[in-house]
Amino acid sequence: MIIRKKEHWFKMLFIWHGSVLPQLIRRLGLLLIISIIITYLREYVILYNLHLSPAPFTLFGISMAIFLGFRNSASYDRFWEGRRLWGALTNTCRSLTRQVLTLNDKPRDVKETTLFVNYLIAITYTLKHQLRNTDAADDIDRLLPSALAIRVKAARYKPVLLVKELAQCIQTAKHRGTIDSIAQQSFDHNLNQLSDIIGGCERIAGTPIPYSYSVLLHRTVYIYCFLLPFGLVDSLGWFMPIFVTFIAYTYVALEAIADELESPFGLAPNDLALDAICHNIENTLLELDDRPLRPALPQQPYIVT
Repeated sequence: MIIRKKEHWFKMLFIWHGSVLPQLIRRLGLLLIISIIITYLREYVILYNLHLSPAPFTLFGISMAIFLGFRNSASYDRFWEGRRLWGALTNTCRSLTRQVLTLNDKPRDVKETTLFVNYLIAITYTLKHQLRNTDAADDIDRLLPSALAIRVKAARYKPVLLVKELAQCIQTAKHRGTIDSIAQQSFDHNLNQLSDIIGGCERIAGTPIPYSYSVLLHRTVYIYCFLLPFGLVDSLGWFMPIFVTFIAYTYVALEAIADELESPFGLAPNDLALDAICHNIENTLLELDDRPLRPALPQQPYIVT
């Protein structure tokens, strides 16, 4: 996820890294070339009555801008809900760690506490890998006992299986008399929250914005942009390619941003920084458990890590 300080207004005009312009430059370049050709052949376009009235483009452009606004709003809602879910995951993991360290009627077993905290950390990493469809084997082997690691790697829904392991740890502690019924209920409440968070992330990842909706918007934007030179060639002359390219950049970039925000758990520059969030959760839980923190992630320019 790219985060950078606010630049001077003039410098922001030339910012490249973090914008969607690099992925649009070829499309905009093609439109610019077509606009220049149409302008060069302006006399023939007018002679054969190929030019169009700019009035429909004005009205249709306003409607399309509103349409794009709703599309971006829907995509940003998904992005922000994903961030809220991962924020809730951080808080719930902290609460469970605090509880396992303090809600004990007997002296706590350090080994079992360490294992419980490792389960929580493993949940965050396996959820990240599940959402990104990447391999979680390295993190599983690092955090879990070998027997459990084999079971988790074979599971399809790895975070859910680990939540079940946490519940069994709580049940065992209750049978041993380490915690009472009230503490068990408190644990169970936070475990339910973990399940809700995992389910919420799966819902976002598994339910994209309807494909037909995206296709309709995509076609409309590009047809509008490639017809626009015929509507402005008569009134703007050689200024037309510049205006058309700028207008197209605005509409095409809005559509590209909406597509990127629609799936917030991916690896695109503006997606959620799940690596950084998982690293932060792990270190905050290790600190609560009085264990050494993991080294900081490698820094990248303008990217949260």
